[in-house]
Amino acid sequence: MSDRDRADAVYEALMTRAGERWVQPRKERTERILELLDDPQKTYRVVHITGTNGKTSTARVIESLLRAHGLRTGLFTSPHLERFTERIMIDGEPIADAAIAEAWDEIEPFIGIVDAELEAAGDAPLTFFELLTVLAFVAASDAPVDVLVLEVGMGGEWDSTNTADGDVAVFAPIAIDHADRLGDTIEKIAGVKAGIIKEGAAVVSAQQPAEAAEVLRRVAAERNATIAFEGDEFGLAEQKLAVGGQLLTVKGLAGPYIEEYLPLYGAHQGHNAALAIAAVESLIGGGTQPIAGDIITEGLQGATSPGRLQLIGIAPTVVVDAAHNPHGAAALAQSLDDSFDFDEWGLVLGVLADKDADGIVAKLAPAAAHVFTTAPESDRASDADAIADLVENAGFRATVHPSLADAADAAREWAASSDRRAVVIAGSVVLAGEAIALSEEEDWKSGWRA
Repeated sequence: MSDRDRADAVYEALMTRAGERWVQPRKERTERILELLDDPQKTYRVVHITGTNGKTSTARVIESLLRAHGLRTGLFTSPHLERFTERIMIDGEPIADAAIAEAWDEIEPFIGIVDAELEAAGDAPLTFFELLTVLAFVAASDAPVDVLVLEVGMGGEWDSTNTADGDVAVFAPIAIDHADRLGDTIEKIAGVKAGIIKEGAAVVSAQQPAEAAEVLRRVAAERNATIAFEGDEFGLAEQKLAVGGQLLTVKGLAGPYIEEYLPLYGAHQGHNAALAIAAVESLIGGGTQPIAGDIITEGLQGATSPGRLQLIGIAPTVVVDAAHNPHGAAALAQSLDDSFDFDEWGLVLGVLADKDADGIVAKLAPAAAHVFTTAPESDRASDADAIADLVENAGFRATVHPSLADAADAAREWAASSDRRAVVIAGSVVLAGEAIALSEEEDWKSGWRA
């Protein structure tokens, strides 16, 4: 069996488990299997990241900055765009198929033991996300990495990733999302997310609503953790458009960084980068020593954020963005205006049924001259007709397309008829992954061919 077949078999085994939407507010089951494995998550330093939007982009910039320091890095993020090995990165690359298969071989003997204990206690077996987290911890230990940059799956306090002790706790912007699991107020959600703050840790946070900031300050004080907020102790001083991205001037915790190039579009990515810089300053030097000039330059220039304002087609321009909640949709709409010079955007939109489609449409439809609705390839997809109804009820123009390929064809043809038009594909991480794969298969960077 080839390494790829072995890795695919791991994914198939994971997929037989309760899915990642199936979440119980507890982490004891993950702790149990990690204990049997000798706690691999305690063999490296950890930067732990939570928040509602910007977690993955911030995590990727942190990882790039740490790698520029010459450190061996691991990165665990969710969800994946095309293949599950993207979720576990070692030294900036998706984990090798052989490494994921070997990590699974280490874990597998203990899965049955823990499942049997859970069954005896009347509990459900280990889930997809719990086992994926364990897999990431083992793979990072086997590498071995110096630092693991770890993105929370959902919430924080009871998330399976919270079995690791974060040296630095990072908070991206907190908004209402997963209200059924995390609570229906910003304060309650912040309370769950604050659970990643460990005794004596360093905490860095994006600007937050007042009620979230108050919770973070209180929990940090209770746990003897230092805390720094964007806008107070550090922040984005200036950003200018540049070819393929932007030039940032950042006031760090330990010093200024002047006109550094970040190859990512969008004002929000500038804020994510400032947060990432503060996190790295906190980990290396306790927030008191600036990151050396050549290291910050290399780290920021090497940052990528697939599926986040990613350019996947030219002539016409096509960008893809996950934008799967209203906060992300608002950031995308702002970026289309700020970072590009087009008169009209065609929006290919597909949303999952458990997301706030009304909120996404409210933020994105006004930015588009024409909305091409479709459905992501998922059993959780919202019906394309229903999304089109939302768009039309909001007073905007929509057409319905049976697949992403059809919607993208129609949108690219529409955009190709004018030099001042472009296409954005958004609304779901699943749709973003499909779009990236389709763009490569059809070679959208060679231009529109009718």
